[in-house]
Amino acid sequence: MKHILIIEDHAPMRRSLETVLEMEGFRVTGVENGRLGVQAALASPPDLILCDIQMPELDGHGVLRSVRADARTQLVPLIFLTAWGERHDIRAGMSAGADDYLVKPVDRQELLDAVRIRLAREDLRHRIGGSFKPDFSTSVPLEKLGLSTREAEVLLWMSQGKSDADIGLVLGISAATAKKHAAHVYQKLGVENRHAAAVRALEVLSGGS
Repeated sequence: MKHILIIEDHAPMRRSLETVLEMEGFRVTGVENGRLGVQAALASPPDLILCDIQMPELDGHGVLRSVRADARTQLVPLIFLTAWGERHDIRAGMSAGADDYLVKPVDRQELLDAVRIRLAREDLRHRIGGSFKPDFSTSVPLEKLGLSTREAEVLLWMSQGKSDADIGLVLGISAATAKKHAAHVYQKLGVENRHAAAVRALEVLSGGS
């Protein structure tokens, strides 16, 4: 059972995230500030961390620095939970080593997609070892899966945990159009969902066939 650590000072939000993830079969630990979050992460390294940015005692950036500095947790995926008004914090966090971000209030499906894709990347890294270095600089390798150029672009961003809305913003299309392309990707790859499509993409982008 995968273990997820939630570091969020807003109790209703924390409980909501805990409930969603527990219902999907994850083991969840929730704490209310960054200091406790770092302590929990180092005491029992989780498989993934969901971390708010603005918190008392130690903010999200402090948490990120602490877990990246310790050998036990330096590779644990960390996804920031952020408000729309914290876009500058997002850029700083991604530059410092955060894996992704989710904007609050977090959509249930976007949460589950982001978590599962990040965990899938970690599973592949463990399975493949040092050779697992997915190259996200271009979507061209994904076209050999039988995808159109646009479908490959959508899958590239999907493999990085992005939602249809995010993909639409990046590619200059509507979220509905991104969703249609995603459906075509599932059909062509013979998979049923976003998670399976992302795993297939990660295999290709890391040099697999």
